[in-house]
Amino acid sequence: MGRLAVVGKHHTLGDPDGDARAPGFEPFGVFDHGSYVTLYRHGVDAYLPPHRIEHAAHLRLLDHLGCDRVVGLSSVGSLRRDLPVGTFVAPHDFVALDQAPLSTTHDERQHVVPGFTVAWRDRVVSAWRDVAAEPIVDRGVYWQANGPRFETPAEIRFIAPWADLIGMTVASECVAANHRGLDYAAICVVDNLANGVGDAPLTVEEFQRGEAANRARLAVALEALIPELAR
Repeated sequence: MGRLAVVGKHHTLGDPDGDARAPGFEPFGVFDHGSYVTLYRHGVDAYLPPHRIEHAAHLRLLDHLGCDRVVGLSSVGSLRRDLPVGTFVAPHDFVALDQAPLSTTHDERQHVVPGFTVAWRDRVVSAWRDVAAEPIVDRGVYWQANGPRFETPAEIRFIAPWADLIGMTVASECVAANHRGLDYAAICVVDNLANGVGDAPLTVEEFQRGEAANRARLAVALEALIPELAR
């Protein structure tokens, strides 16, 4: 069996441990913990916005490091009031109709049937429920928007009938994992209600407050979850 990879950013993975940084891979923000690796998709030394993330390069690297399964951590907006700020969700499908083309290979493996890996997603949800104190919603549709800006209320009204969550990275990351044959599942944390879903217009400050409030809760859950999934 290969190793586990956990992909996220500072607000989902926490601050990186400099002593664990994988030598030779500094530009990618990869940290080697033995039985698993962490990858900061937005970088470590400088912030890389969503539309500039090199998902194909990231997944090639994780494959090279011997990873065979990935948990992608994602900060998302909720398209539903019954998925409030602070909710954890393991989506089962996604929409990414305007996803930029990407390829981690130069052969027929590009022609994948995309999606989260069913058995691996089920294991992630089961392990979370066994070891984490926080509840998790099993199933949901993730809509990938281009970013890096947030959406207008009219855009959210257009999207909301077809999805439950909105973010900017998970679908592309999942497809890159599909290309490489790595199992992929996502854990999303709702840091804000999407623009127009709440009673007042979304602000960047509101989103940042949600991130800050959820960070410690996610860290506690991951402390229990990662050793379980790394076995």
